[in-house]
Amino acid sequence: MKTIYIILPLLCICMAVAAQDDVKIHQHAEDSTDVFFRHLNLNEVTVTGVAGDTKLKHSTAPISVVTPQELHSTASTNIIDAISHQPGVSQLTTGGSISKPIIRGLGYNRVVVMSEGVRQEGQQWGDEHGVEIDGSSVNSVEILKGPASLMYGSDAMAGVVIMHAQPTLAEGEMRANVSSEYQTNNGLFGYNISMAGNQRGFVWDARYSDKMAHAYKNRYDGYVPGSQFRERAGRLMLGLNKAWGHSRLIWTAYHLTPGIVEGERDPETGELEHADDWTGHKYGKTLPFQQVKHYKLVWDNSLNLPFGNIKAIMGYQQNRRQEFEETADEYELYFKLHTLTYDFRFVTNESNGWKFSTGIGGMYQKSGNTGEEFLIPDYNMFDFGIYATATKNIDERWTLNGGLRYDHRRLHGNELIEDGNIRFNDFSRHFNGLTGSIGSVYNINEHFNVRFNLARGFRTPNMSELASNGVHEGSIRYELGNQQLKAEYSLQADLGLDFTSKYVSAQVALFANRIDNYIYTHRLNQEIEEGYLTYAYTQGDARLLGFEAGIDFHPVHSIHFSNSFSYVDAQLMHASADKKYLPFTPAPRWTSELKWEIFHHSHSTVDHHHTADTVHRSLFNNLYVAASLDFYLKQTHIYSADDTETVTPDYALLSLSAGTDIQVKGKKIAELYVTADNLLNKAYQNHLSRLKYAADNTATGRRGAFNMGRNITFKIVVPIQL
Repeated sequence: MKTIYIILPLLCICMAVAAQDDVKIHQHAEDSTDVFFRHLNLNEVTVTGVAGDTKLKHSTAPISVVTPQELHSTASTNIIDAISHQPGVSQLTTGGSISKPIIRGLGYNRVVVMSEGVRQEGQQWGDEHGVEIDGSSVNSVEILKGPASLMYGSDAMAGVVIMHAQPTLAEGEMRANVSSEYQTNNGLFGYNISMAGNQRGFVWDARYSDKMAHAYKNRYDGYVPGSQFRERAGRLMLGLNKAWGHSRLIWTAYHLTPGIVEGERDPETGELEHADDWTGHKYGKTLPFQQVKHYKLVWDNSLNLPFGNIKAIMGYQQNRRQEFEETADEYELYFKLHTLTYDFRFVTNESNGWKFSTGIGGMYQKSGNTGEEFLIPDYNMFDFGIYATATKNIDERWTLNGGLRYDHRRLHGNELIEDGNIRFNDFSRHFNGLTGSIGSVYNINEHFNVRFNLARGFRTPNMSELASNGVHEGSIRYELGNQQLKAEYSLQADLGLDFTSKYVSAQVALFANRIDNYIYTHRLNQEIEEGYLTYAYTQGDARLLGFEAGIDFHPVHSIHFSNSFSYVDAQLMHASADKKYLPFTPAPRWTSELKWEIFHHSHSTVDHHHTADTVHRSLFNNLYVAASLDFYLKQTHIYSADDTETVTPDYALLSLSAGTDIQVKGKKIAELYVTADNLLNKAYQNHLSRLKYAADNTATGRRGAFNMGRNITFKIVVPIQL
């Protein structure tokens, strides 16, 4: 069976290459995109921001854009892993397949992830619950840093990650795409097949992807049992693009079967324990493991009017999360979550520099337990929000924007009686929130931009925080909720400065964030279930300070030397020394990359009079090589009470990468990428890796499992225009 998985995508690639005689490259579109991002000249990028579509140069809030080329050239095991190298962005990981986004030190239900135009809802409160989105279906990503409750309601306190799908094609076009990749460390093998078109305004996009990996390895642990996974996903979009607007129906399916890394060790040898028939190269699932299935149906509509635009998006999601512990045929835990979302908004055309938008949106959720184990009760949730924003372009150099929003959320937890005892009480909570933002960006001249934004965020407690009562296997502890928790409110100020010139691009963004009623867990001096420590939810006030800074030198077109630094200091106010810092605060990080673009279709190292002819005849185009260094400073700002966190030493990871387009007679037939991560095979533990706190190795004295060692990724992308 494994042979079939390998032969099928390779056969598709061979067929795609054979069909390239008819390929025509859209040179202008690729030139403008690549040159545009290569020089960090982002002034013409349109982003969603917090006040509808706007030019990035007019956005008062800090936004990062991850381009299609960056996603193609980045080696990763999931989509959050792919974007975690952006300044101010990190990931909380559990093995290789599960990642949660952390923005400026905040994560879980404080970050909203948008996909296919709706917010992704998949029990994201859990430590070991990742984001159920197929990375191959994502064309580009916007990362909004800071409170965005104005547009997205509750939970968008830390920011928003917006996953954009491939744009619909121009009239009369049809394209197919085949890609495949292989990673040496965990044997990850994946492929993706897609086809899209636009015929007389009828648009479609169909794709399928498959990915599997065995356990990863590192220098200290060898292979890590339970880190293997299997992922399959599909997407189908059908719709109409007309002068009046568009209407599209989108269906996605995502299946992930990740192993569970328990981290238990042989007391004599210190080796990680595993089943007798297990080997590190085994691709199949072994106990214990999870099975996650996520289905989504979205109806996306847009209507163009003489004075503006009306947009209506409705979505239905179903998330099934099962955990198998003793046998592969019977689950112990089963969460089933249904979510209906709706978003209706009206945006006016710009008139005399003014632009207004207003809208209403919200969701309905129903969650049930059908397994033998319980952590949270069955519950229902309904919320809605109404908002209005205004933007004023005083001239080409000065932009002001702001807005207000009101939210209401109702949560109802159902009673559960187990063995004659009340496991969960029947209860209801209502929350109301008033949020808003105001900001300004001033283009001092063609080189300098100054931004300032002040925003108020809002987040209601989730059901886990309110009503947990059971063993949370992902956290290896017994958790108790608190039905008296209040909603969180934040007030964040952002100040940014951008500089762009022919040879240098630089940015610095400072932020200060105050959160009232910050929710966190603390240890209780009692044992409800044998073998598990007991933790309960409580809250207090917190403040976060930090910045991101970056600079890119490009003294000549072909050479880029870029550096960025991210830092956040997150503290609980009025707390003792051992409880002073918020848990899972990312370590300060410095990233440096030296990149040489040897050939590129907009410039070349050869004589300019012969550039076009040389590029036309060359086998390689967009050829580059790069070396990068990720240096993580020692993290001593930890929540050390009750041995919750430990200090993480500093470490540096060296990577090398190369990529190129392969072309025949001036026509691109493929893209090739090779990346060697952790080239020196450094044994390290990221501060945000949950495996850092697995069992001790009695033979070496080291605690927990370590991150992945040296990993070389080979990737090929074959575009086909029909």
